[in-house]
Amino acid sequence: MSLSSRSAVAIHALTMLGRWDRSLTSAEIAESLASNPVLVRRILGGLRDAGLVWAAEGRGGGWSLARPARQITLYDAHAAVEDGPILSRHPHPPSDACEVGRHMRDLLEAEFRGAEEAMRERLARTTIADLVQQVLDKERDPAARRR
Repeated sequence: MSLSSRSAVAIHALTMLGRWDRSLTSAEIAESLASNPVLVRRILGGLRDAGLVWAAEGRGGGWSLARPARQITLYDAHAAVEDGPILSRHPHPPSDACEVGRHMRDLLEAEFRGAEEAMRERLARTTIADLVQQVLDKERDPAARRR
């Protein structure tokens, strides 16, 4: 499966949880995403299964980070909700009768693996705490708030 919006939703939800010093409901998170609470609960379930968030049921319940925001990377969020390689591979083997076809799979595999590793390394350098700080910095900038 290739990269989907699940990563963006997961990172958004984690950043909200890192920003506020309280539990948030899936409805509160969905409101920020302009999305549906059911979708948010599905994503949060994957984050819970990965040990990134936990939920308390009942009155006053909601979702919270399971560890400090500075210990959760964007790659942690991505890995929790995405399956398989990031870049799509050939859906079926190319033709061995063609000089391009017989080599393309191996050539693309090497290139795609390198690109995916670069993405993993980049996402692993940024934490949820980093994004929370960037949000706070942007909120202090009147020009950024008007966008």
